[in-house]
Amino acid sequence: MQPQSSSHPLAPFFQQVVRNSYEGKLGLHDPAVTGYIARLLCEFSDAENLYKVRDESGHPIEELSDLVRAADPVHGTAPSFDAERALRKHIGDYALFVGGMYPEASASPRKRRRRHSLQELILAGKESYYIVSQFNLFEYEQEAPLFARLSDGFERCLLGLTLVREELSTRKNLLPPPVN
Repeated sequence: MQPQSSSHPLAPFFQQVVRNSYEGKLGLHDPAVTGYIARLLCEFSDAENLYKVRDESGHPIEELSDLVRAADPVHGTAPSFDAERALRKHIGDYALFVGGMYPEASASPRKRRRRHSLQELILAGKESYYIVSQFNLFEYEQEAPLFARLSDGFERCLLGLTLVREELSTRKNLLPPPVN
């Protein structure tokens, strides 16, 4: 999953809100991280992208444990290490987005599904970004350090997204209602 480029119509808005929260409130001055987070918000502004990973039947994989299992190139369904990297990147993105923007989704039980806790999201996100950072050769060499920083600072990035959520909620109810 590659976050959409800055040509996304919401990109300037998200870049400003993320910078305000990460740099202004959190003191995190890392343009690569803030740019990545802004692109992630653009990507997930289309809800279909949050559940874009599909099972063999074509149904969205919504359970965190099922996503992690699918990313395993030996025992899961990932057909290659490149597919593992893409799935792990998505898991890190998913965990960061849901944990920061919709933490109440972790706390509320859903019909038919066991919800993951915030701690499970943090562990899966950190681990997934770490695994992505280990793909540090050839075409992945340049972005590997970014994923290492996202893994190492996962909780801080999560807090930054919480601050983004707070800022967005003060802007005339831009956020959808909580997930029940």
